Amino acid sequence: MDESTAAAARRRAHQRGLSVNRYIEELVKQDAGEAGRAFVEAAADFMKQYESVFAEEFGAAAPVPVTAMSPSGGGDAGPGGDATGAARRSRRSKSGAQGER
Repeated sequence: MDESTAAAARRRAHQRGLSVNRYIEELVKQDAGEAGRAFVEAAADFMKQYESVFAEEFGAAAPVPVTAMSPSGGGDAGPGGDATGAARRSRRSKSGAQGER
């Protein structure tokens, strides 16, 4: 990195009361969050554009809400949609298996 960029990073980190490393870490996280949102928006747009093709090929099923695909929800949504629903299904299947003994 050139000296003027490094000096600007040091100045901005100091203004925020952060170390340069912490400042850069926050910039990277912000950038990754923006990239993740852009990906989800693009995927939702793609699904909307080709919704009829998917319905014809795979049958009409209830659409998965776009918010269920959001990376900010935490956890792996898995093939069933949202992470919370996946966790509920997992608990249900475990409790059902215990009752079958």
